[in-house]
Amino acid sequence: MSSLSEKDVETLDLEEAAAELKRLAGEIAEHDRRYHAEDAPTISDADYDALRRRNLAIEDRFPALVREDSPSLRVGAPPAEGFAKVRHAVPMLSLAKAYTDQDVVDFLDRGRRFFERDKDLDIAFTAEPKIDGLSASLRYENGVFVQGATRGDGTVGEDITANLRTIADIPHRLKGTGWPETIEIRGEVYMTYAEFEALKQRSAAAGGQDYVNPRNTAAGSLRQKDASVTASRNLNFFAYAWGYTTEDPAPTQYEAVRKFAEWGFRISPLMVRAKSVDDLIAQYKLIEEQRSSLGYDIDGVVYKVDQLELQRRWGFVTGEPRWAVAHKFPAEQATTTVHKIDIQVGRTGTLAPVARLAPVTVGGVVVENVTLHNEDYIKGFDSNGEPIREGNDIRVGDTVVIQRAGDVIPQIVSVVIDKRPANAVPYEFPHTCPVCGSPATREINEKTGKEDSRRRCTGELICAAQAVEGLRHFVSRGAFDIEGLGSENIDLFFNAGLVKTAADIFTLKDRRTDVQQALFERREAQAREREAAKGTARKKVLTAEERTYEGLDKLFAAIDARREPELDRFIFALGIRHIGETTAAVLARTFSTIEELIRVGKETAAAEDPHTVFPSVNGIGDTVIGALRDFFGNERNDEVLDALLAQVHPKPYVVTVSADSVVAGKTVVFTGSLEKMTRSEAKAMAERLGAKVAGSVSAKTDLVVAGPGAGSKLKAATDLGIEVIDEDSWLERVGRSS
Repeated sequence: MSSLSEKDVETLDLEEAAAELKRLAGEIAEHDRRYHAEDAPTISDADYDALRRRNLAIEDRFPALVREDSPSLRVGAPPAEGFAKVRHAVPMLSLAKAYTDQDVVDFLDRGRRFFERDKDLDIAFTAEPKIDGLSASLRYENGVFVQGATRGDGTVGEDITANLRTIADIPHRLKGTGWPETIEIRGEVYMTYAEFEALKQRSAAAGGQDYVNPRNTAAGSLRQKDASVTASRNLNFFAYAWGYTTEDPAPTQYEAVRKFAEWGFRISPLMVRAKSVDDLIAQYKLIEEQRSSLGYDIDGVVYKVDQLELQRRWGFVTGEPRWAVAHKFPAEQATTTVHKIDIQVGRTGTLAPVARLAPVTVGGVVVENVTLHNEDYIKGFDSNGEPIREGNDIRVGDTVVIQRAGDVIPQIVSVVIDKRPANAVPYEFPHTCPVCGSPATREINEKTGKEDSRRRCTGELICAAQAVEGLRHFVSRGAFDIEGLGSENIDLFFNAGLVKTAADIFTLKDRRTDVQQALFERREAQAREREAAKGTARKKVLTAEERTYEGLDKLFAAIDARREPELDRFIFALGIRHIGETTAAVLARTFSTIEELIRVGKETAAAEDPHTVFPSVNGIGDTVIGALRDFFGNERNDEVLDALLAQVHPKPYVVTVSADSVVAGKTVVFTGSLEKMTRSEAKAMAERLGAKVAGSVSAKTDLVVAGPGAGSKLKAATDLGIEVIDEDSWLERVGRSS
């Protein structure tokens, strides 16, 4: 973690705040994607909540810096690919969090202050378990279930109607009477512990995948393309809220949920109505005591204002209702021993230590592995060098106390020194990559002068552990953007041995039969999986016609169409650490050709002082220069790069600024949704016309191009009196047809 991310919000200046908001937007978006779209979170709920609270605190202090991609303006993550999209008539919002009893007191106090003029108002609240599953919205028209969707990003979700129909707790037609003409019933899809264990046993017997926990498994089951697979997982559903409706189900939250039960839904038997803080916290403690015996995961208790009229009056803050809060449970703990410490190499080359533990059950989940983050963490220090775990290091053989932070990610809380074996020795962290043997280094932060807490493999292109992620990055939208060659096919071809480096992509056509066979085997495996989910054996053998892949010629054509990429795209596609799209464009403008960049890169790597070789370039600092030294100084990358350049020929980066360019030398900011070009295309166009493209509006900005949905940047431009034009006016101004 960088020193800026540790800095108190009150001490940030304007530039630091903008940089920190940019970092937080990217980091939170990635965690949202992993949790909501991939069902594979990598940080605890508490750590995630801390990131969002820091983002809000900075935005409160610097409202003009609120970004268009701010986490405070969205919920969840964009819908996953492969399902039709459903726009929620009423957004599916997240809830504010409470971690202490005092947080609950503060929540009620805010409500009483808001309604303080209503002296005789008797505010009631509901309290109910917070189910740890996947949120879903069910639309009923005239009592008939017509459509179901995931939460997605809160505004647009995935259409999973067919899969939801397989859940017994979801009625296809509402029972009883009195339901609105149209209503969206909302609730949580979950998997019981018993069903989770049964699925794990069935999967193990069939040699299938190992499932991590009930929440992720339920979410994955609900996103199956084949609804029969979902049906085989025996999922459950609790109803607890509603979205769009033609009329209120009842005057209060409590009565409305009781109506749901009359209409055929399962509701939580632990939901109560309360009047005071003491009553709410008493119910919280009661539910916490029963937590382990419920048979399914919950991670807190939700409190809501009961009267619907008061909910409407109190209203919403960005992304959250003011009238509700989720009181989270503290993490459960258990004691176990460390059997060994392994090193895994991540997608960016990070050497990630993992402790292998004697299996222990924590919060209904068997934990056998726990991340140790980095070598400083193992030694007992945080990223600032401050002691953690009372300064005790972690050794093989140690007895440790673990918890599942946020009931998701296991972590070591403390080491029981009294039980440390006499022969236990401090762990020696490797300085070479265990996968490819390349040096593993700790970079120096150019601003603080401190070593990064993570050690990384410098193998880049030749490290197998980084290969798949590197290939995915290579074909991504901002890089080569090869149609039809997404993550799924990259994984397939890599595992089949058809693509190991980027150069292999451009020779796939020469191995057409092997490519077709790999695609056929995947199709056959998917068919077997569908049959297995139905409980029947796979009998049919695909015909010769079915073995063919109609999109193969289209795929090969798409690959061939990318043999002469733009230089900045090529540089970005290499995946060199610290070199994103913006820096790649700066390097392309500076060196013009890939040959010149390679020449300077190699000379820089060989120089004792890189500054004597590498030119002084605005926007290129020691961090980027160090990354280029590592990349071009690693001889193992040479062969891979040479093979790639034998297949592709990057175009020289030529900046032609005509004498009559009206934007040459001006600073331009693009904001909102662009409809006639992508943001990267707009940026490239402006730069080729001699303009500088900035990411934020300041007094130095000359022009703002605003599309639909423009927010804080447009407001800042208006406040500063900066000229604002739309996309058509921009194209007209620079002499391009719209």
